[in-house]
Amino acid sequence: MYKLFLPFIFVATLNAEMVDGVAIVVKGNAITLYDIKKEMRDSRLSAEQASDVLIRKKLEEAEIKERRINITTDEVYSDIKQSASRNGLSVSEFYEAVRNSNGLSSTELKDKIKEKLQRQKLYSAIAYSEVSQPSDSEVEDYYKLNKELFSRPSSFKVDIYQSANAQRLQEKITNPMLYSPDIQTNEQILPYDRISPEIASLLTKTPLSTFTPIVPDGKGGYMCFYVKEVESAKEDGVDSVKNQIVNMIMAQKREQVLGDYFERLRHGEDIKTIRTPESF
Repeated sequence: MYKLFLPFIFVATLNAEMVDGVAIVVKGNAITLYDIKKEMRDSRLSAEQASDVLIRKKLEEAEIKERRINITTDEVYSDIKQSASRNGLSVSEFYEAVRNSNGLSSTELKDKIKEKLQRQKLYSAIAYSEVSQPSDSEVEDYYKLNKELFSRPSSFKVDIYQSANAQRLQEKITNPMLYSPDIQTNEQILPYDRISPEIASLLTKTPLSTFTPIVPDGKGGYMCFYVKEVESAKEDGVDSVKNQIVNMIMAQKREQVLGDYFERLRHGEDIKTIRTPESF
């Protein structure tokens, strides 16, 4: 009887070791096969791409530690207040919106914001002094080559559904023929220039004849939009989007500097590959 179970236990143990086994060591920090497979699944990347992403993350974490980059509680809270304000929400409403849309608790959100701010400080420390402002001709060329990025709808014709009960709105989305006295309906034409950037982005990404996700309405309740029509696209011209283009070019230049910096680190002696992505 025992002889039948022992081989099974032995094989299961080997499989567990392979799943949890170390694949890559970055400055003394391990990346396991499980980490790589999870990144592949979450980000829909190949094994090699997932490994590259995780190596970069480990290198960034090591740099943050070595440079002693710290983020205070006040900095985290200030970022949260700014995000809430941009969306027309109080901090508590913002926490609730994030929890409903991403499933993150307030503690998890603060941890992610802290990581984001640490990386921003790291990137500035590495790249800021090496990146120059683009010239007017660079801005003009970028605009001509990427005009489609700067055309936008002029307005949206929508039905706005509002309720104090988010679940009731979800029932409406699932069954558009549903009538409920708990839901207020209002048809409007929303000019692109007169709505918040967040709502504009939400409506732009929503296909015609579909509902947007449910979002807080800034009054303690919830709302969603049903997109009925999108008015013709409008092109603003280079002057109206110059600052946006400058930021985009600067971001590309910074990423090039950062990419080169971390690529040099990758070729150092602090990265050991124990198993290659092709080996599992």
